[in-house]
Amino acid sequence: MPNNPASDNTVQRRVVGIDVGGTFTDIAVLEDGKLTVHKLPSTPDDPSRGILQGVKETGVTSAEFVHGSTVATNALLEGKGARTALVTTMGFEDVLEIGRQARAELYNLEMDRAPALAPWELRFGLPERVDHTGTIIEDLTPEAIQTLIGMLEESGAEAVAVSFLFSFLNTAHEEMVRDALQKMKNPPYISISSRVLPEFREYERASTVVVNAYVGKVMSRYLGELEGPLGKGLRIMQSSGGSITARLASEEPVRTILSGPAGGVVGAFYSAMQAGYPDIITLDMGGTSTDVSLCPGQIKETTASNIGGYPIGVPMIDIHTVGAGGGSIARVDTGGALVVGPESAGADPGPACYGNGDQLTVTDANLFLGRLLPDRFLGGRITLDRERVEGLMDSLAAQINAQAQQAALGINRVVNSKMERAIRSISLERGYDPRLFTLVPFGGAGPMHACELAQELGIPRVLVPARPGILSALGVAIADIVKDYSRTVMLRGADLDRGRLDEEFHGMEGQAKEEMTGEGLSVDKMLTRRFLDVRYVGQSFELTIDYPSRNTKSDLNKIIGDSFYKAHLRRFGYADKKEPVEIVNLRLKLDVPMDKPQTVPQIIGPADPSGALIGEAEVVFQEGSIISPLYQREQLTCGNRVSGPALVIQMDCTTVLPPGWGGPVDPFGNLLLEPE
Repeated sequence: MPNNPASDNTVQRRVVGIDVGGTFTDIAVLEDGKLTVHKLPSTPDDPSRGILQGVKETGVTSAEFVHGSTVATNALLEGKGARTALVTTMGFEDVLEIGRQARAELYNLEMDRAPALAPWELRFGLPERVDHTGTIIEDLTPEAIQTLIGMLEESGAEAVAVSFLFSFLNTAHEEMVRDALQKMKNPPYISISSRVLPEFREYERASTVVVNAYVGKVMSRYLGELEGPLGKGLRIMQSSGGSITARLASEEPVRTILSGPAGGVVGAFYSAMQAGYPDIITLDMGGTSTDVSLCPGQIKETTASNIGGYPIGVPMIDIHTVGAGGGSIARVDTGGALVVGPESAGADPGPACYGNGDQLTVTDANLFLGRLLPDRFLGGRITLDRERVEGLMDSLAAQINAQAQQAALGINRVVNSKMERAIRSISLERGYDPRLFTLVPFGGAGPMHACELAQELGIPRVLVPARPGILSALGVAIADIVKDYSRTVMLRGADLDRGRLDEEFHGMEGQAKEEMTGEGLSVDKMLTRRFLDVRYVGQSFELTIDYPSRNTKSDLNKIIGDSFYKAHLRRFGYADKKEPVEIVNLRLKLDVPMDKPQTVPQIIGPADPSGALIGEAEVVFQEGSIISPLYQREQLTCGNRVSGPALVIQMDCTTVLPPGWGGPVDPFGNLLLEPE
């Protein structure tokens, strides 16, 4: 499909979005309103090598580079972070071990918890105390800090997380420790909770700052290697859907834990809004995992994430991840059942059809079923080995006493069931009917499974973006520059005063603008959005609502209460308007908008897609083996209507249309598929 021209008011810039996945590294170049894309295998041993190679292959020498990184994620999940110490208030050294009373698996008596990132021998308590009003009731002495430094030097700690009780109300003691540690002969990576997450709840705050310290050294080193070749203007995608400078990402890498998946949601929501479908469910199926997110007219965020068993309290797009990707390995377990994932073949050795691995994956099953063409993978740059897959599939089929074709279909059904459960968990289990949404699949494998998933879930339509295989890279490129700030206030009843709230927000905005100006960003384009974390008095969790506009004349307590009741009813199915509410946290989102490629809608043409027909192939569906037409995606034009069974082929992915599905190319180049 030809590149879409930018509208006349688009600022002429060159932005390169980079998304590193488990199997492929995707690059999207936006220049003069036009989009060009590139895809190459990832280099897991050193992700920067694949990035620099890809940038070189695009021919781009200078640009604004924005990177969706998995470095912090991998360091956390693989246990490859720094040797990390926790410094906290004396008597609270074991907060990471004690955690919360809630059990993730209530009836599992042998459940293994993720080990504390700061082991017991690296947890140090200091004699200091601040009360619930922020008043110091026990001073932290220089002698205690010097004793701490001696213990840290002996421990060999590479990173230090500092999290004192009530430091979100008074930062003095944490700053004293930070300043002293920075003067050490070989200072460790230092992270303080009053900077990373100045909110109440000591367990979540300590966990977040420890994760930040644990991955900080790895992330700082990685970004330092990239900044040399790519320049100091390098930005990193945050989990909340906006980008920040590489320097800020080095200081607060915990904000990049879901960096890559967040870019995909931003790109999918942008494409869907442009096409006129604001209520979407995103399906990002890559090589290692599938990420799903529900967007009811807006991108939803959460501040209560759990990654690899570690609570993280910074804002993130609400994304649910399952181990179901194109590289997910299929095997027969000890009970004789067919299992797919969560282990993945990744980029090395990769699926068996790549020629190096010897374990069957979802990609191999799709190749065996004819849903992938061996000579057109990545635009023909890689030839897939079907013969190798056939031998392995015969072996798997023998283990489950089935035909090879049944085994391949079984692999697809198992991986689809995982993705179905993930979509149900973010929709039905949270009060949303998936039949009222549009499914937006992307990633290298998403469009291959989307129609079958939509059929099972009753989702009425599937919108396949023009460049689904690199949509995460596009989302990274177009993401605004965003910074999130929060502050705990605990206000209720008569204390809930607009003047007090405005004063608190003004202070946060002043800090935000000062920091952003220090990063060389113009304050003229900055937009601020205010939010409140609200709960019933005595409730142990809260919901985030918009801060009421200033021009309202109604009672502030009533407006906030009504907004909270509506949010509570939506989330939990009930709301008691007689119960009083309280504001727990203030949240500020500072946004520097980036120019988006505004495409000009194409004129609707004839429905006949024969101009894009490039041949036929035998493709296996649940209905059986069917000779199906093959269409070249780039040659389809607005108005062309494609009917299944069919394959739509492009460099970055293949879209599978099962029998009974079809639809047109819309004016923005999307495939809009529905049951016929």
